[in-house]
Amino acid sequence: MPNLNQAPLVLTIDMGTQSARALLCDPKGNIVAKAQKNYLQPYISRQPGWAEQSADFYWAAICECCQKLKAEQEALWPGIIAVTSSTIRDSCVCLDEHMRPLRDIILWLDDRESGNIAVPRVFSAIFRVAGMTETVAHQRRVSACNWIAEHEPEIWAKTAKFVLLSAWLTHRLCGNLTDAIASTVGHVPFSNKHRTWMTSNDLARPIFDVRDEQCYDLAEAGTAFGRITEAAAADTGIPAGLPLIATGSDKACETLGLGCATPDVAALSFGSTATVEITTPTYMEPFPFIPPYCSVMPGYYTPEVEIFRGYWLISWFKKEFAALEGVEAERLGVSVEQLLNQRLQEVPPGCDGLIMHPYFTPGLVMPSARGSVIGFSDLHTRMHCYRSIIEGINFALMEGLEIIEKRGKLKAKRLMVAGGGSQSAEICQITANMFGLPLQRVHTHEVTGLGSSLVGFVAMGIHKTYETAVAAMVHPQEAFMPDAAQSALYRKIYEDIFVKVFDKLKPFYSEMKKMKG
Repeated sequence: MPNLNQAPLVLTIDMGTQSARALLCDPKGNIVAKAQKNYLQPYISRQPGWAEQSADFYWAAICECCQKLKAEQEALWPGIIAVTSSTIRDSCVCLDEHMRPLRDIILWLDDRESGNIAVPRVFSAIFRVAGMTETVAHQRRVSACNWIAEHEPEIWAKTAKFVLLSAWLTHRLCGNLTDAIASTVGHVPFSNKHRTWMTSNDLARPIFDVRDEQCYDLAEAGTAFGRITEAAAADTGIPAGLPLIATGSDKACETLGLGCATPDVAALSFGSTATVEITTPTYMEPFPFIPPYCSVMPGYYTPEVEIFRGYWLISWFKKEFAALEGVEAERLGVSVEQLLNQRLQEVPPGCDGLIMHPYFTPGLVMPSARGSVIGFSDLHTRMHCYRSIIEGINFALMEGLEIIEKRGKLKAKRLMVAGGGSQSAEICQITANMFGLPLQRVHTHEVTGLGSSLVGFVAMGIHKTYETAVAAMVHPQEAFMPDAAQSALYRKIYEDIFVKVFDKLKPFYSEMKKMKG
């Protein structure tokens, strides 16, 4: 029974790419307690470019985090009124008729490709007229369902349900194979516009070789999936019988946790994948045939533009170019990122003419893209390269926000930011200068967990609406105000150079892809 003498708490599980967390959040948005497990091996690569992991790996991480949190905060345990869960996107599981995994999970980082790209002739003609043939072919190649059907037909034949990681974990927790609509983000036949599975008449349905019977039940955020089972309670230490509340994917919860509930506030995420998105009640495709994702707020959407490798580029730079900084950071007792970010001020805005295009991994809109750096001269240093990465990611996100604004006939007035890169005040100030908009962080780095917990409190009636919950639980902190002179310089670089580079290099990217093939 809940302890009536303490504030009610929501237990939130946050399953990320690099670590798992179990959080206790109160109705004011305070992260009261946390247990975290960093993965020693986030994924397994049996071949170059592959990224897989055992489904049981994630369940074991949940169990360890929850049991640790309970051991450390047992006095708070009776105050838990509900459980929520948020996970990484686009990571798929093949389940047999007994709901047991048939193979390891193929994660969102995986870049294997299927050779089966043909679609029915009537659909291919429509795609050709719309100028989307290359994008559709790329989407079909990179869909894990198609690769499994082509290369592992015996497993595909036994696959009773083809689910995302979020659905698998819901099943483990409450016994029901159901997923949140706002978690259904991946290479699956889901209609974001209608917030349900595609029908046979849907234009994009032929892209995915998923049979109708392999799909599963979906629920809007705020719905109770079921209750924590006795078996799950024994494994995790979570009290049996607590309601498990549907929320959304990591990005969906992060956006709400930043307080971005209206179209005039843009959410930036400086994670492994860098993104920009807004929340709107209008269904609006940022690119033709590229749908907005479903918000955790029922009836709302989050059009998003992503830079697939985003702040992964910082890890790449550290590994390949920052050995000296690594030695110095160890001597000073700080992280390499802290040292690099402190040195950002050594390089002027615009990096003395060095410009990076951060498209290290092709995407749906630019399937032939590659990364590039232009403008090298003998005055450039490693720190110029480092700052050009930060500026290149921001330029790409600026372009993404501009696309969303034009498609939606709207204008963002301020920015909210989360993700590892946002912990740097230097990066936040550069970002505000580049966008020419005020930028804020919130009171906690656990923004995904905060957003997921917020949904739980609304579902349990502690907060009556999402608007009142955001007001009570999301607390913007210091604002980084743009420098007008620097904003003007960045706008000139963006308009005169950055946005023109890709089209100039695209023919060479296509030739490089042929050579690689």
